[in-house]
Amino acid sequence: MNDWPDGRTGDPNNRYGRGGGGTQPDGARVMPHVRGGGVPQQGQGAGYDSGYNTGQVYGSPAGAGGGGQGGGGGYIPPQSGGTPGPRYAPDWGRRIKIGALVLVVALLVTSIGTYFWADGKLKREVDLSKVIERPGQGDGTNYLIVGSDSREGMTDEDKKKLHTGSAEGKRTDSMMILHDGSNGPTLISLPRDSNVTIPSFVGSESGKEYPNTGRQTKLNAAYAEDGPELLVRTVEYNTGLHIDHYVEIGFAGFANIVDAIGGVEMDIPKAFKDKKSGADFQAGTQTLDGEQALAFVRTRYAFAASDLDRTKNQQKFLAALASQTATPGTILNPFKLYPTMSAGLDTLIVDKDMSLWSLGQMFFAMKGITGGDGVSMNMPISGSVGGNLVWDKAKVKELVNQLNNDEKVTVTSD
Repeated sequence: MNDWPDGRTGDPNNRYGRGGGGTQPDGARVMPHVRGGGVPQQGQGAGYDSGYNTGQVYGSPAGAGGGGQGGGGGYIPPQSGGTPGPRYAPDWGRRIKIGALVLVVALLVTSIGTYFWADGKLKREVDLSKVIERPGQGDGTNYLIVGSDSREGMTDEDKKKLHTGSAEGKRTDSMMILHDGSNGPTLISLPRDSNVTIPSFVGSESGKEYPNTGRQTKLNAAYAEDGPELLVRTVEYNTGLHIDHYVEIGFAGFANIVDAIGGVEMDIPKAFKDKKSGADFQAGTQTLDGEQALAFVRTRYAFAASDLDRTKNQQKFLAALASQTATPGTILNPFKLYPTMSAGLDTLIVDKDMSLWSLGQMFFAMKGITGGDGVSMNMPISGSVGGNLVWDKAKVKELVNQLNNDEKVTVTSD
């Protein structure tokens, strides 16, 4: 009995795919089950549909009956001309939340980065732990702010342009105490020609102890003799006021800050001219650049009261500088903020315990002077000796008591 389908044998020479001489194509001859008529039954139930009749060889159309292997879960190819699926509207609420979160993170990272960048620029060179026999701390914070005539980093052209001369080393051109407390800030100028006693001290470099011999001299001589540490020691000894922080800036840094913010607007009530400082100002409101600002705060020979009038101009200018720097136009503008911070921090010398936060507090306290929230004054003077200005001891004692107790200052410099 032949088990092969009709027309097929086991002869290898009569394999599928070889041509034949019959009247039908070879496919029809060797595959009789595809010739018209019914589909041969494969042993499934009566309801079976293999899909050959409909062309759905991978499954029945969706929803078709039948329990065969081509059930209703089969793939349905997209129909040409059919209706596209639904399009969902974007979730704007979610997008806004994500955008806001990204913005907050970016601002946070930028702020932290700026803080550490600026903090790393501070020159913490003054060690107040070397200052001996210090008075007790009072309420509030006391800053000793010093403007030095340091020419560090200046070219010969800069020195000529700014009328600074070429003296070696550095001296103090201005000294101020800024008290920041709950009753508003108080800015007190210490004239460089103030007559003071040089107390006992320990050399900042040598570590050698020097006794108090009662020697009296100008205040700025203390700085020239042994630097910031002896200046702080001398101020504390002659006032009884504890100094918490020390801040110093040189000629170049001062001029660069002013130029970085685009100048400082000042109202000059009376015209004056000074060859030594290079000052030449007309009366009226005007914007001073770095060169003009430096000449303004250094001039003293053009005034009858010399150093006392100069200290008043210094206070007036520094308060205006702080006020015009702490504006949204500077703080929120990175093209102004970073040059301004860099210009100041590159030449700023502070004590080892000064933080960027404390420096910022000092800056805004200075701004408060301009806003009318505080008091600016000279150290009260009672007379002079040998060309040096003598402080009024009674007024100085009362002033220091008010500052130590963080009381409203009522003492005047008149």
